[in-house]
Amino acid sequence: MNESDREFFLKAADEFYHSDAVEKPLPLSRLEADFDEVMRSDVYLEGLIFEYDGERAGYCLMTKTFHTEAGMTLWIEDIYILEQYRGKGLGGELFAYLEKNYADRFGRFRLEVEEDNEHAVHLYKKNGFRVLPYAQMVRDLNTESDTNNQ
Repeated sequence: MNESDREFFLKAADEFYHSDAVEKPLPLSRLEADFDEVMRSDVYLEGLIFEYDGERAGYCLMTKTFHTEAGMTLWIEDIYILEQYRGKGLGGELFAYLEKNYADRFGRFRLEVEEDNEHAVHLYKKNGFRVLPYAQMVRDLNTESDTNNQ
């Protein structure tokens, strides 16, 4: 991902964050801040652009974190492929790329998925992911949802 991908990323990420694959929509200002962070440094956040036949076809955002259970963990934040490019093997190519370029530095790849997103669940399981045996909990800070969930 580079600066010339800004417009594509913002459009694709906005589409993703207004889909059933996520909990709630994100404002454009949040997506702009995410892109700016990708451009600023790859210490915590990295972005990839998918291409198919020379056209931008989607994106992936990844964060780097530490978990006691596995050590360094590559958290795959977003995987979004434009509808017309789905089913063309881009997801499998992503996981092959991650395995080749990140597996030696990380003890775990991790991601979240909506249970009813059957195509994504199938892709992830096919690429070695498993469902964790515990629920995650979250508390959003400084947002409207923080006061609504207490």
